[in-house]
Amino acid sequence: MIHTAIVTGANQGIGAATAKALAAQGVQVLVTYLRFVPAPDPSLPRAYFTARESGAEEVVAAITEAGGRAHAVEADLADVGTPARLFDTAERVLGPVDILVNNASGWVQDTFLATETDRFGRVLSGVTAQTFDAQFAVDARGSALMIAEFARRHLARGGNWGRVVGLTSGGPLGFPGEVTYGAAKAAMDNYTLAAAHELWPHGVTANVVKPGVVDTGWVNDAVRAAHDVSQPEDPAGVVAFLCSDAAARVTRNVITMS
Repeated sequence: MIHTAIVTGANQGIGAATAKALAAQGVQVLVTYLRFVPAPDPSLPRAYFTARESGAEEVVAAITEAGGRAHAVEADLADVGTPARLFDTAERVLGPVDILVNNASGWVQDTFLATETDRFGRVLSGVTAQTFDAQFAVDARGSALMIAEFARRHLARGGNWGRVVGLTSGGPLGFPGEVTYGAAKAAMDNYTLAAAHELWPHGVTANVVKPGVVDTGWVNDAVRAAHDVSQPEDPAGVVAFLCSDAAARVTRNVITMS
C-alpha cells in the first residue's frame, strides 16, 4: 500500500529530514512550508536565517532524485483555510492523506522577565498578544485544524490505517525563556493525544516526539557548549518509525529524546 503524508514546516530542519525519511520508506510527501524573515538576532548563526527564508525546492529535488515522489506547497498555517487547501492539493496531486506530521512552528522566544537576552545571548521578547498570536495560531490552532481535517477525511472515506505525529518542546511544567512556545506546544500535545484516543478505533495512531536540542541552524557556540546537540535526522528517524507498519500498536505517547 502506498501512503501519502503531509509534513508541515518541511523546507528545512526536522521537517525536511522527516520528509526525506518518509520518502525513503516509499511514502509520497506533500512538503509544506512558509518562508519568512526572522527578527534580527546577532547571536544566531546566519544558517538559521537562510533556512527560514528558503523554499522547499531542494527537499523535493532530493526526494525525487532518490526515486521518491514529493510536491511542495507554500502555505500559512495561521490562515484557518489552509488545512482544507493542503489536503485538497495532496489528494489531487498525490492521493488520500493517511500520514500527518505537525512540525511547523511560529516560534518566538519570549519571557515574563524584564531581560533582553537569555543565558545563551539570544534575543528575548516580553510576552505580548503578538507573541501569543504568532505561536498559538500555528502550533496550537493550526495543528488542531490539521488533525481535524485529517480525521474528517479519514472517517468520510472509511479509512482504517493512519498516523498522526506532532513535534513538541518544553513540556506541561512550563518552558522558561520560551514560555508561549512551550504553552502552544503543550496545547498541540493535548490535541494529538486526544486524537489518539478518539481515532484508535479507526486504525489511527497518534504520538508526539520531543527532541532534545537539535541543530536546525539556530545553535550558536554557547548553546553547543552547554548541550549535547543532535541533528535533524535523529528525530526524523523516530517520526518515520512511528509512521511505519512496525509501530502499529504504538500510540498515545510523548516520546522524549536526549
